Amino acid sequence: MSERHLILGGGGFIGRHVALQLARDGHDVLLACRRPMIQEVPADLAAKISWQFTELGSADWDTLIAEIDVVHHYAWGSLPASANANPGGDLLTNVGATIDLLNALHRRGAGRLIFSSSGGTVYGKLNKTPVPEDHPIAPINAYGAGKAAAEVYMSLYRAMHGLDCRIARIANPFGAGQNLSHGQGAATTFIHRALNGLPITIWGTGEVVRDYVYVTDVAQCLVMLAAAPRSDEFTFNVGSGVGISLNDIVVELEAQLGHKLNVTRTASRSIDIPVSVLSIERAHKVLGWTPIVSFSEGVARTLDDLRRNADRST
Repeated sequence: MSERHLILGGGGFIGRHVALQLARDGHDVLLACRRPMIQEVPADLAAKISWQFTELGSADWDTLIAEIDVVHHYAWGSLPASANANPGGDLLTNVGATIDLLNALHRRGAGRLIFSSSGGTVYGKLNKTPVPEDHPIAPINAYGAGKAAAEVYMSLYRAMHGLDCRIARIANPFGAGQNLSHGQGAATTFIHRALNGLPITIWGTGEVVRDYVYVTDVAQCLVMLAAAPRSDEFTFNVGSGVGISLNDIVVELEAQLGHKLNVTRTASRSIDIPVSVLSIERAHKVLGWTPIVSFSEGVARTLDDLRRNADRST
């Protein structure tokens, strides 16, 4: 059945891929964000995707969601560094706007909400790896604290008002179209720098391990989460379930590019959790989702995308 989807942050990395997938599946999609998609929408999908300028902190939520079946909340007005620099502002801008959206959904009395949380920051230091969803959340930076706070409010509104809130704790997405100017995502940043002959900086020994998941797999999981029947299970890890170290990224790039990379090493950072890998068993069991793009294939696809779009800034 065709539905109308609103994507907050729809012009961003994950939002673009979700929008395209939803449109391919026959749904109508409204992108609500500060800028439209930079890449052109394929001609056969253009009638399915529209755009509206929206600021997260000043949105008219009641009007925006009036005819929407599913709200995808992928907008977040900070990065880890900026959130740490101004935790109060981060709380007001992001968590405050999220509460306003929850209140609007409560007033309307209908609609699903899909929230992109951060599997890499909400858990903090892990007691178990791969980490399951029932692991305590104990973020060690302001960005993770904001995402965790938003999750808590969604659980509260789900319990108090019956809102259908669904949470996706996304690992470290990478791939085609990621915004390189943000400096986020070691995988895509390393790929870009390696392709352009620029030095790569690694903090510490390079054995910091993260869960890197290709963006099309993330988008597919989010689409499946939006379409799934309501369940008592509403929080899902979205990752590859496989740990990749910074050194592993360098080795993979050297193999695919056929030459040694210019790598510089500096002192380790106290903010870096040694290992962060997500268990994805719940998403497989409840949603039937399994990622299909390996890290090696994802690197190859990203290299190809960057070569074909060398002049694109995002």
